[in-house]
Parts: sequence; C-alpha cells; structure tokens
Amino acid sequence: MGRVKARKTIKLLSLIVISVSFVILSSYWRSAVIALPPPEDTPEEILRTKIIIEARSPIDGRLLTAAEYIQLQAQLQEVPPPKLDPNIREQIFLLRLRKTLFQFLPFLNF
Repeated sequence: MGRVKARKTIKLLSLIVISVSFVILSSYWRSAVIALPPPEDTPEEILRTKIIIEARSPIDGRLLTAAEYIQLQAQLQEVPPPKLDPNIREQIFLLRLRKTLFQFLPFLNF
C-alpha cells in the first residue's frame, strides 16, 4: 500500500511540475512576440518630422495638394455652410426627442 501511494504522489507532483513549467514557458514566448511592433511600422519620431504635402477634402474626402487644401479652407471660412431646410431640421429634432423619450419610457410604442 505504501508503494502505490508513493507512486501516485510522485505522478501527481510530476504532473503539477510539468503543467506549471509549460504555463510559465508559454507565457514567456507570447510576451516576446507582443512586446515588439511589426517591422513595417514606421517609428513615431520619423512620422513627426515628415512634411505632409497632400491632404483630403473635408467635404468629399478626395485627395488634394497642399495648395488646393489651403484654398478650400479659405473658401470654407469665407462662406458659411448652407443651412438645412426648416422641415428637415424639425424632423431631426423630433427624432432626437423620440430617442430620448424611448430611453426614459421604453414601454411606449409610438
């Protein structure tokens, strides 16, 4: 009986030691991969010194040169943006009001 108990204890301890060492080693392997940025990633120091020579239009998102972007910004500052139709503005207000009421009174169905 003593030998059987000793073998079971040794098997259990060896299983625990193998499991713990596997968990520790696997955690070290993953951390080495996570710690480094991808090689194609440009360092932030280089990005800060890069001069931006092209931009995107805030209106439709098309690519613009620096001169076109400055002209567009000047035009947007001079001319105010177009106002919404009063009917559309009222519809938006009512939709926002409905959304707010649904948050406080979800059982209403209108």
